[in-house]
Amino acid sequence: MNGTKSRRAQTPLKTLGRLLKYAFSRNKVATAFMVLFVLLSSVASVTAASRISEIITKLLVYRPENHSEFMHTEMPLIYLNIIIMGGIYFVGAASSFAYNIIMMYIAQGTLKKMRNEMFEKMQYLPLKYFDGHTHGDLMSLYTNDVDTMRQLLTQTIPQIISSAITIIAVFAFMVTYSVTLLFVVLLVLTAVILFTKFIGGRSAKNYVINQKALGALNGYIEEMTEGQKVIKVFCHEQKAREGFKTLNDRLNEAGSKANTYAFILGPVNNNLGYIQYVLVAFVGVMIMAFGNEIGLLSVYCSVRNAEEANRVAVMAGMLVSFLMYSRQFNMPVMQVSQQFNAIVMALAGAERIFDMVDTVPEDKGGEITLSYGEYERDNWAWKKPVRIGYEYIPLMGDIRFNNVVFGYTDEKVILKNISLYAKPGHKIAFVGSTGAGKTTITNLINRFYDIQSGSITYDGIDIKSIKKDDLRRSLGIVLQDTHLFTGTVMDNIRYGRLDATDEECIEAARLANAYFFIKHLPDGFDTVIKGDGSNLSQGQKQLLAIARAMVSKCPVLILDEATSSIDTRTEKLIEQGMDKLMEGRTVFIIAHRLSTVRNSNAIMVLEHGEIIERGDHEQLISQKGKYYQLYTGAFELD
Repeated sequence: MNGTKSRRAQTPLKTLGRLLKYAFSRNKVATAFMVLFVLLSSVASVTAASRISEIITKLLVYRPENHSEFMHTEMPLIYLNIIIMGGIYFVGAASSFAYNIIMMYIAQGTLKKMRNEMFEKMQYLPLKYFDGHTHGDLMSLYTNDVDTMRQLLTQTIPQIISSAITIIAVFAFMVTYSVTLLFVVLLVLTAVILFTKFIGGRSAKNYVINQKALGALNGYIEEMTEGQKVIKVFCHEQKAREGFKTLNDRLNEAGSKANTYAFILGPVNNNLGYIQYVLVAFVGVMIMAFGNEIGLLSVYCSVRNAEEANRVAVMAGMLVSFLMYSRQFNMPVMQVSQQFNAIVMALAGAERIFDMVDTVPEDKGGEITLSYGEYERDNWAWKKPVRIGYEYIPLMGDIRFNNVVFGYTDEKVILKNISLYAKPGHKIAFVGSTGAGKTTITNLINRFYDIQSGSITYDGIDIKSIKKDDLRRSLGIVLQDTHLFTGTVMDNIRYGRLDATDEECIEAARLANAYFFIKHLPDGFDTVIKGDGSNLSQGQKQLLAIARAMVSKCPVLILDEATSSIDTRTEKLIEQGMDKLMEGRTVFIIAHRLSTVRNSNAIMVLEHGEIIERGDHEQLISQKGKYYQLYTGAFELD
């Protein structure tokens, strides 16, 4: 599948279900306690309202002539109900505090695991994936998209669980109080749900667009930040601002549409809630005044005597309780609708993350691995599984291309029937115009990309049979664009081989001719490099990259314009060190500067993806072809 997505979450519900499974399946005990505390909190808020009915009823039934009796018999019961109600609310508050703490623990743990898994997955994605995604877009996954799920997990999901429990409990109480009033509540609730669905569909689409626009803007910012020197040199500040404005306007438009729809929900639903409250109160009073009702409010409401007055008092208490229940019934729906924008944003972010997680990882290759010292002390060998045990093939560095055809896409072929060989210990140089295919050849040796046809062998072994990690471990690479990591100079050299000693790193620096300038840094080898080596010159960074490749002791070395930023004198010193280090090993060199390839065993001149000339320096000069023209200055490389 060439690194494409294996599957994509097609619906919000599927994405939500996958996210919930991801979060809670790994925290089953914590989830159980969270649900328990949410249940206690919801039940507490519902049962506390029932005590209001009893308190109001006792107060309304009170008669002035029975004041003494009331104070001795009824008032203690009222105090008791107040204390019970306060205790219930305290339990509810404590439960709310507990489940929020637990949910915070679950959420932070989930986000941590998600970032870890995303980063781990990213290490196994093919280069083709990164070719199609900007760095800013990928950074947006770790920041914006992950952060959208924080609110969903810490606030929205507990709110949904609490709301569901509250709605069920309140419904059970209300249906026993009044069917008519319950009908009024359900009527308004239906209007709320329909309005939320109407607005939600329009908001969700724009939130997806918003997330993509945010990733594009982040990518542009990163690109412009890295290219500030170029921007200033060519006075492209205005062009950069125009590009940023275009992307920012696009983000603003998507964000405005998404948030406009989302922000409408809160005010409209709140007003519908107030309308519901008024309607319930009105219908309840009408029932008390004029009619019969099926339920515990069923009373003939003509007040003619004390007995009828007591009934009215009971009804009034129940009506107050029902009004509280109606608010408790409607409030969860209102709260969930207000969280709708957070839900949509989180699902949009989760879908982008799952897109990356579901991308087919890079194929690790075959069963043949690389060993050091197992077959022969201090020597590399290929370890090939056989029927009984292993067969060891000494690593010599013999690399051959046999009629290789390759294109980054099937529509455009870059290399056309390339055949070449590099014998152990030989230096093979590639020269040619930009786009001729020089770097592409070295990328194929590493299996950064797979060829369309032909074969590439390494010591007689098809490289497809070698595990990619082991294949790449045998290859040291120095790129034209040097990348250094935050850390000391010693750490950056040791990056080539993590078990290298300080002495080996220092010796590699000597061979690369980097020792002199390193010793003049403020803290020598302990000098901290920041900002991808912004405190070093381009030449110094390349020297460190060469030292990194040297300390790796890789049997094969690939130099892709590795000395382009180094003066001629330093270059000659480096070549001497390389010759000593790579004795008996294979070296591939890509260079525009022809002085660096003169002593190569073979020079390949490429043009339009084909080898047009091959031979050593003297042979190519005698042919008086393209290489001769390049060397004598009659023709210059693009």
